[in-house]
Amino acid sequence: MTALTPNVPSHEGLDRLASRYVEVDALSWQPTKFLGVEFKTLLIDPDTGMLTSLVRMAPGSVLPDHEHIQIEQTYVLEGRLLDEDGEVSSGNFVWRPAGSRHAAHAPDGALLIGIFMKPNRFFHDDGSETDMLGRDYDKTWR
Repeated sequence: MTALTPNVPSHEGLDRLASRYVEVDALSWQPTKFLGVEFKTLLIDPDTGMLTSLVRMAPGSVLPDHEHIQIEQTYVLEGRLLDEDGEVSSGNFVWRPAGSRHAAHAPDGALLIGIFMKPNRFFHDDGSETDMLGRDYDKTWR
């Protein structure tokens, strides 16, 4: 098993089939490459890229042009998230098909739960393609 919640000492030494309880308030917010966007990793499988995260977007923050390599699921806990297809508001859910591409913004801020089968690929003006942390996409996830 390679899935884990980073930096949770109580998970060390657990049987491989034991439940992993996560005190979300005890996890620290991690910055991304994108101004005003930070996250808490609830679960990640470093081998496959499967990821469940809590994402906090400050008012006016933007997730720039990116592709969903596999299906992406987003549940909005607070605020709203907009893109060229529409808006998802607090208490609502959106999922996006594999291969879809867009930019999303949170004009008033947002708190989201994101579930990714593989991390998003972000496209930059200089031609580079990275994951949310700014790592070269192909070198990290191929």
